[in-house]
Amino acid sequence: MTTFDFSPLFRSTVGFDRMMRLLENSSRVTEAGQGYPPYNIEKTGENAYRITLAVAGFGEDEISIEVREGTLTIEGARKDDDGGAAYLYRGIAGRGFKRQFQLADHVEVAGANLHNGLLTVDLERRVPEALKPRRVEVSTAAPAKVAADTAKQIGDSKKAA
Repeated sequence: MTTFDFSPLFRSTVGFDRMMRLLENSSRVTEAGQGYPPYNIEKTGENAYRITLAVAGFGEDEISIEVREGTLTIEGARKDDDGGAAYLYRGIAGRGFKRQFQLADHVEVAGANLHNGLLTVDLERRVPEALKPRRVEVSTAAPAKVAADTAKQIGDSKKAA
């Protein structure tokens, strides 16, 4: 396994702390639970995304979804409800899980739904109006103050000549 040392980048950059932390965290691969539960990330619109997790066997009350500091955390904890059954073979995964996703700026959770063992979390990018690009109209008419200043300068230059 290859590891990356990002410490030289931390020393030579200012203001990129979040990006460096994301790079460092994404490069760490934990061996336990890395592939469970499986998930898909889809782009459903220009500013809309959907994360779908396969969480068969989990109920709504066993799943928690939280957004904190740009990180979406989805956790599942099974309640011990086997009713004292004696299993001869237990192949259905019953372990809990914790999945984290780093959200880009202005991406918010729009909703979540659990249906047929699939948990879908809808995300939407909502850019504030102040940050959206806007068009500035260019007019050909000179503003009144500029026209008055130009006329004054022309008049002053005629008097001097």
